[in-house]
Amino acid sequence: MTDHSGVDYSAEDMLRLETAEQYRALFDETRSAIIDLLGERAATIKELAETLEKPKGTVGHHVHALADAGLIRVVRTKKVRAIEAKYYGRTARTFLLDPPGGVETQWTPDHFLTTAHDEFVAAAERQPGDKSLFLSTLRHARVPKERAEEWVQRLIALSEEFIDGEREGDTIFGLMLAFYPTDRPRLPDSE
Repeated sequence: MTDHSGVDYSAEDMLRLETAEQYRALFDETRSAIIDLLGERAATIKELAETLEKPKGTVGHHVHALADAGLIRVVRTKKVRAIEAKYYGRTARTFLLDPPGGVETQWTPDHFLTTAHDEFVAAAERQPGDKSLFLSTLRHARVPKERAEEWVQRLIALSEEFIDGEREGDTIFGLMLAFYPTDRPRLPDSE
């Protein structure tokens, strides 16, 4: 299991989503925000509600839907006065998305690209001057399949390095990676 030292509970490295219920749960906006927050540390419904600035009952409903779908679970409890506070955490650090045949979802392969685009544009609008912490690039290269497989593994390792370690600082940064085959034309090999 990967050491996510910034996270205060254990979870599996990966969970492949297999049911429509899991996809519905994960791709609701509030539930997705809850999942993201629980990537930082375990939290109570009250803490999640305060952070999301939503009613505790609403957040509780979403937390129970995520738990019913097997995406989060109670990772510990703590007595607070006469009440037992439940702390929720993710069941996995990474959720693998590859809907099996017959499972209808609202998820599309461009979901993360669209989300990253919207966040990137909003961040650029909030900080019109200093762009030193912004990077966006698109590159194309012709590589053999074996090398492409190496790149995928390296990018996975880079994404894991990005989320590992102590959580510090006031700003949450986003990292968007995409690697895909294209149908771009290519020049013939030189003679």
